[in-house]
Amino acid sequence: MHRVVVLALDGVYPFELGIPSRIFGAAEGRYEVVTCTVDGRPVRTDADFTVVAEHGPEVLRTADTVVIPSFTPARIVPVLPEPIAAALASIPPGARMVSICTGAFVLAAAGVLDGRTATTHWQLADRFRALFPRVTVDPDVLFVDHGDVLTSAGAASGVDVCLHVVRSDHGSEVANGVARRCVVPPWRDGGQAQYIERPVPESSTTGTATTRQWALEHLHLPLTLADLADHARMSRRTFARRFRDEVGVSPGRWLIQQRVYRACELLESSDLAVDQVADRVGFATGTSLRQHLHAAIGVSPLVYRRTFQAARPGA
Repeated sequence: MHRVVVLALDGVYPFELGIPSRIFGAAEGRYEVVTCTVDGRPVRTDADFTVVAEHGPEVLRTADTVVIPSFTPARIVPVLPEPIAAALASIPPGARMVSICTGAFVLAAAGVLDGRTATTHWQLADRFRALFPRVTVDPDVLFVDHGDVLTSAGAASGVDVCLHVVRSDHGSEVANGVARRCVVPPWRDGGQAQYIERPVPESSTTGTATTRQWALEHLHLPLTLADLADHARMSRRTFARRFRDEVGVSPGRWLIQQRVYRACELLESSDLAVDQVADRVGFATGTSLRQHLHAAIGVSPLVYRRTFQAARPGA
């Protein structure tokens, strides 16, 4: 069984600390999740209680994946304290490392992120750049995946990155099941940009959620902004503005993202030809699907299918 070890540091945020156990634990026995501290002692959280983990740093030597949840920014340091450095040094070569929010500062201080692109909470991006100039920071995404190292943005992006790990390990069908059991979206679009100092629409404002659901049920159609606006009974200009306020991206960009996501599901779960997949998700041609899929995840439909169909249980 794949062992996930969660390293709780002083000042840890309780919400983020619980994400790995909740997400991986919902994957029907595919992961074992254990929590440890750097010295085996209780750690203070940023709330009014401490956390007692059952394990000390020795369990890191048994990890297949290590998750470092976020902790209060007041505890960020450019050089790792010796106990943390020693704990990280015990992680076996080849173990996957995942950070949530400020956890990326720990990976950077350990040199793990040198020469790579990483992300963290958008409010801390400038501080990260100043402390670790050898790391390229992308504050607009929810997570960055290098295969062996993954970094994610603030708070709930820990859910996104853990679901992504499940999807990478076992395919979308398993990841979607985890998402349903945890009552969270299987995939969020728009990156961190949708959360950066953006005014929240008034609660009395008619939203676009109903139209988005309708669009998801009609992705095979050549939907336009006019179609969406007509369904929402708004002018195109008003609909586009409200849509961006709520989702963080334009209606056109959102449609492409949803079509790519649906195409990935079909590539994993069916033997449909690429042109047939394209037709079912609303891309005009197989060439269009290839272009959009490559732009989104950097691979062709056939490569994606080989990778993720092989990851399905029993495949």
